[in-house]
This record gives sequence, structure tokens and C-alpha cells, in this order.
Amino acid sequence: MEHDLWKAILVSWLIALLAYYLKVTANRIGNNYFSLFQLKTLQEVIGLTIFAVFAVYFMYESIKWNYTVTFVFLVLEVFFVFRKW
Repeated sequence: MEHDLWKAILVSWLIALLAYYLKVTANRIGNNYFSLFQLKTLQEVIGLTIFAVFAVYFMYESIKWNYTVTFVFLVLEVFFVFRKW
């Protein structure tokens, strides 16, 4: 049992390290094209979308009305952040 916990901890840290590495690299590249606010918005929308897909298809969670409203607000956030005013 303890051996399995150690493996789970190690794998989760490796995933977090890879995600951090990819985010830093993406921010350096993306900073040439987008503002920091736009980059952070993209990170959040992508991350939450992937999490929602994972929760529905692998953890068998159901999408409730308040989650749908939240995603609508995310779409509005993207609209306002990327809109040229």
C-alpha cells in the first residue's frame, strides 16, 4: 500500500513539473503575440476545459446548470480580453 502511494506522489509531481515547464515555455513564446492577461485567460480556459472533459468522461460527473453558466462566463471573459477596444 505504501509503495503505491509513493508511485502516485512521484507521478503527480512529474505531471506537475511537465505542466509547469510547458506553461513557462508557452508564456515566453506567447508573450510575443499576446499580453500577459490574454495568456493567463487562455491558460485558465484550456485548463478548465480539459478538467471538465476529464470529470465528465473519466470520473462520470454530471454537468449541472451552474457549471454551464460558469462556462458561459468564461466565453465572455475570452471575448472581453481579446477584444480590441
